[in-house]
Formats: sequence, C-alpha cells, structure tokens
Amino acid sequence: MKNSFVELNARERVHALLDTKTGHELIDPFDQMIAPNLVAQNIVPQSDDGIVVSRGEINGKNVIVIAMEGKFQGGGIGEVSGAKIISALTLALKENEAGNEIYPVIVLDTGGVRLQEANYGLLSISEIGNLIVALKKYVPVIGLVPGRVGSFGGMSITSALMSYLIATKKARIGLNGPEVIEVEAGVREFDSSDKDLIWNTIGARQRLEANVVDELVTDSVETIRQAVITAIEEKKDSHRSESADFYLSLLAKLDLSKPMTIDAYNEALAAHKVDAVKAIEVTEGKEDASTSVGYQWFAALTGLAHPTSTSATVYSAPSKLFVEDAVVTAIVPNGNNPMYRVRNGEVGLVEGFEMGHLLESIYQEDKDKAVKRPIIAVIDVPSQAYGYNEELIGIHIALANSAAAYAKLRQAGHPVIGFIAGNAISGAFLAHGLQSSRLVALNSNDIMIQAMSKESASRITKRSIADIEAAAEKVPSIAYDVQNYNKLGALFTFLESITDQSTSAEHVAEVITAINAAITDVRKTNDTMLTNRYTNSIAVNGGRVETNKVFDRMNKEWND
Repeated sequence: MKNSFVELNARERVHALLDTKTGHELIDPFDQMIAPNLVAQNIVPQSDDGIVVSRGEINGKNVIVIAMEGKFQGGGIGEVSGAKIISALTLALKENEAGNEIYPVIVLDTGGVRLQEANYGLLSISEIGNLIVALKKYVPVIGLVPGRVGSFGGMSITSALMSYLIATKKARIGLNGPEVIEVEAGVREFDSSDKDLIWNTIGARQRLEANVVDELVTDSVETIRQAVITAIEEKKDSHRSESADFYLSLLAKLDLSKPMTIDAYNEALAAHKVDAVKAIEVTEGKEDASTSVGYQWFAALTGLAHPTSTSATVYSAPSKLFVEDAVVTAIVPNGNNPMYRVRNGEVGLVEGFEMGHLLESIYQEDKDKAVKRPIIAVIDVPSQAYGYNEELIGIHIALANSAAAYAKLRQAGHPVIGFIAGNAISGAFLAHGLQSSRLVALNSNDIMIQAMSKESASRITKRSIADIEAAAEKVPSIAYDVQNYNKLGALFTFLESITDQSTSAEHVAEVITAINAAITDVRKTNDTMLTNRYTNSIAVNGGRVETNKVFDRMNKEWND
C-alpha cells in the first residue's frame, strides 16, 4: 500500500486506518445501492455511491470508519450516500447508549451537498450533524481531512461539529468554495484564480493557526493512523461548536467593515481572552425595524408591535400565542450592518454565534424543568454570507454553533418547530431551521428551498440553467420550489391554502394551529431526533424510499 494517505482512495483509506483483518465493510459495492436520481439525470452512478463504511477496530478500540470518495461527484452527499452515513451513525449511537463503546471516525473529502440531489443533501447533512451532537455525549467523533478535495459546503459545518479535527497540509476547509464566492460576491471579494490567496486563507496551515483544525500531520499512513489512535485514547474534544462566547467577544473587537489581513486576524485571535456576552433583548419599538417576511412573521407570532433587537440581525422573544409558552427566533436583514455580506438577511458569523449563544441560554434556563419550552424558528434566510472575512474567520464554525445548539435543545426535550415563511437556502438553512423536530411551510411561489443559487449550481455542475430546470422536472430534490420540497417528506405540515406570505389574521391563526399540532405531535411521540423526516408516510411511499432501503440493509449487515 502507498505510504501517502492522500493518494489513497476512500476504501484504501479505511483499510489503512483499521487494525489488520478487523474491517467489515457495510453496504459494499456488491449490494448495488446506487443513486437513482443520478441515473434519472443521465449521470453514471457508482456502486457504493461514493461512501465507504466499515466496522472494525483501531488499536483494539471498536470503531465505525466512514470515508468519502472525492473522485466521485466531488465527494458530494446525496440521498443514498447520506443514508449510508446516517444509518451507520444511528447504529453506533444505539451501541453507545447500550454501553458498548464504538468510536466514529469520519474521513472528509467532499464538496458538501451533491448539487444533482441538492435538497436530499441538505436533509442528510442536517441528520448527520444531529447524530454527531448525540454521539459526543458518549465518545469523541474524530474527523480527518487528508486533502485532494478537502471539506466544503455543508460538510464543513459537519467538520466543525466533530470533537477533534485532523488534517494534512494538503487539505482545504471552507464553507463556500472560492468559485462560488466569486459567482455570488464578485472577483474583488475572492479571486478564485489566485491560488496563493486560496491556500493562505483556507489552507490547512492557516486553518491550524485559526483554530479551525486541531492537529496538522504529515501525509503518511502511519502518522495519520497514530493521530487518530491518540485522539480516541485521550478522548480529545475541542468543543468547537460550543464556542459562541469566545467568538462573539472576539468579533466585537474586530473591524470587519473591510477585509482583514491574515496576520492581523491571527494576532487578534491569539491574544483574545473570552469575555462575557450580553443576552439579546427584543422590545417593542415605534416603527418596524425591517420589511422582510421573516421579521413580519416574527412580530405576528410573538404579538410584539414593531419589535426591535439589541442585535442587528438576531431576534428572540417569548410568546404566549401557542398551546404552550414558547420562544420564537428569527434572523432578519439590516441594511446598515457593518458586515456588508449579511445586509439582506444572510446568516453570517455574528448570526451563527449569536443564535448559538441565545439558544444555549434557553438550554441553561430550562435544563432542570420537567417540561422544556418549545422553540419556534421563523425561517426566512436567503443564504449564508459569501465573503472573504467570513471564510478567513470560519463562517462554518459559526453555523455549526447554531446548528449544534438547536440540536442540543431538541435532544434535551424542547420541541423545535421550523416555520418556513420565506427562503431557506444552503448553509443558512442548515444553521437555522434544518435541526427542527418538525417543519411547517407556506405554499408560496416566492419561497425557494435549495443548496445554492442556480447561477452557482450551473458553474459548479457545468450544466446550463435550462438543463438544471429541465432536470428538476424529473427530480424533485433539485427543484427550488416549496411544492416539490413537500414531495420529499421533509414537511410535517404544508399549508396549501396559504399561497402568499402575508401576515393576515386568518393566515396567522392557521399557522399557529399548524405549529400547535406539530408541538403536540412531538410531545405525543417523545421525539427528540429527526427520524420523522424519513419515517412519515410521504417519505416512506416516495420521498425517502432509498433512505429507508439503506437503513434496512445497514440494520441487516451491522452484526453479520
């Protein structure tokens, strides 16, 4: 076997990590669980769908090793590939809950969501993140980014959720790839042809300096394997997805109205000591602070007149309008925001960390209560922020803090109900909405749900926008409209009769009724995870058929 770990394919990487003769591959290529959504788009599938899962031992410790094949579809996550990871982590969680320690090791070589199955990818990544948060209560989840593709998109958020992250100097880690930033924000924001800029910003050496990775190792099988062994034996955990106070107090000291130099940021980061962060306060004002759909619905669901927040963009307030006393959250635009890449309601650094901070406060307030308050997340997020400063500092860490906090609340017994009133796009949706116990959505043609703008998707997949739109006619998971999203089984309630986004008294009453039904269903089922998304009737009968096939196969093979 080659000594370079980076040069190995996914299957070879798994075998290189495992103790000799202990590996038991689950759902191998002979099971022929391919992605039908690729076939439907005339894309050649792969018999393992680019994911290798093997149960075995590392230095005598029971492990489940999961590796992504970067050479197939850029390591992107679709329905089958995502389900292989989700089902394996689900079974690993059950083992740990039963007192049988099994350590997850995840080798990341991925561009994130597979755009040819975009909404399946987003759902899968949120479900993977949920399981990582649950597993960390028992064992560390070890991440490894060798190089080649690196770790991008939603899977960079996943990397920040892991307990400990190891990388070689050949790795790159970022939420938004340089080409995507250039399309969305312009070449002056990030020049995708400037290789030095890319490596100096998101390359592994700088990522170590910026606390984005925990350990930088040489590219050799022995060194990488030993780093994994040490991380497991010492149960290392950097608590990266629980760092909101640290980053919020750091960001308050930085001038982010213009691009920072790398040296200036590194110096500020190294010198920073965490300070206490004030809680967000939302009060009634004299006039609306925003005209956005999310803002209007936040006001309607809290009963507040002209709400205004001490945060520029993050809102949270109690509400007595539901079947139980609840907390309503939202992210809203602020045209005067000094962070110029988040002026249209995008989720950026401050938004992710502030949401994580306020949700942690709710957790602490309710942790000793027998009944935890429901959280109602008003979703109207056009995307994550596309910017140089955001990537330098690590926007994926900010989004991971928000996602982890929502998951933590749900797993502790808080019903988390996501209400899709506006757009729900990409990493913003992963951070604010996709960790919900149940999703409720309006039937508005103005709502888009997807992983990326059509322009960026066209450039990345090398297909015309017309080709993408044509494919969406056959494959609902790549469509942008909420009507097709409903076909996937992700929604608990689709409010078909509400075809606009206005907050009329009739609409508000119907939305409150739907949210109350969702809260009641969570209570009745005692559901603290996300399994409802692929076990409901729409999912079983059409929307997540392949997911359920993978689960059935994984369950059969787990102990073979």
